[in-house]
Amino acid sequence: MSRQVHGFFYLALAMLTVGSTVIASKLIASGLPPFSATALRFAIAFPVFLLLMRATGARLPKLSRSDRLILLIQAGAGSVGYTTLLISGLSLTSAADAGVIIGTLPVVAAAISILLLRERPQRALLVAVALATAGVMSIAFTPDATGGSLSGNALIFLAVVCEGLFILLNKKLKTALAPLAQSALMTGIGFIVAAIPAIFEAPLAQDISASAAAAVFYYALVPTVGGFLLWYAGAERVSGTEAALFTAVAPVSAVMLAFIILGEPVGLHQLAGIACVLAAVLGLAFAGSRTIKLAGGR
Repeated sequence: MSRQVHGFFYLALAMLTVGSTVIASKLIASGLPPFSATALRFAIAFPVFLLLMRATGARLPKLSRSDRLILLIQAGAGSVGYTTLLISGLSLTSAADAGVIIGTLPVVAAAISILLLRERPQRALLVAVALATAGVMSIAFTPDATGGSLSGNALIFLAVVCEGLFILLNKKLKTALAPLAQSALMTGIGFIVAAIPAIFEAPLAQDISASAAAAVFYYALVPTVGGFLLWYAGAERVSGTEAALFTAVAPVSAVMLAFIILGEPVGLHQLAGIACVLAAVLGLAFAGSRTIKLAGGR
């Protein structure tokens, strides 16, 4: 196979692992409180990233005070905020609905850049935002999306906003960070940030189910570490626009895995939602808009 085909294969696998985080989070939500699960996830992943840095000779550059502050906020929002909100939301809503909402990440990240950086939006981006909004609305306001489900969907969307802020803050760093070094930093800082509220969850975390514990280990080793390695192995073999196209695999895999593994029904509203989200992401990529790369250590 050619170098490009290898890249496509790695990117597809990487996004498949991202979609699987929805299933893992659903299992975690049934047996562990969110901050305890997040702290455990980072406690497992952090030593692995340190070993990878040692094996590759990667080093941390000297960081300014402003960069250290940005990294702390990034870890709080993109690492801890994303994971805890995702787990909390999935205790209230279905994995299939969550998969559709998570698929809006590239569009949400671009929209946040416009709102906060005052960038002039391209017409293609406005169309993508409208399509992504329609996709979310198709699952948020169905007859069965009331009470807890509606609240859960809102928490999932807030998780996406947190990840979008992570991407925006990454542009504010003055010092260039290698992906592996940044992933190690995000997991290390994320562990400290999550461990503090996890202490107060200790009484709730005593009865850990086997499925929840297995899901945390999976989340830490496969999507966090494995997804990072697969994404950057693929991204270095293809163009940025081609890599951005593969973010569309994540919501599709999340919905399909929810059906296959969790046995959740996939209705017309979810299919309509995912069609809108896919159209938004593909249109954004084809238009050559801002490329959204998978953030390491998510």
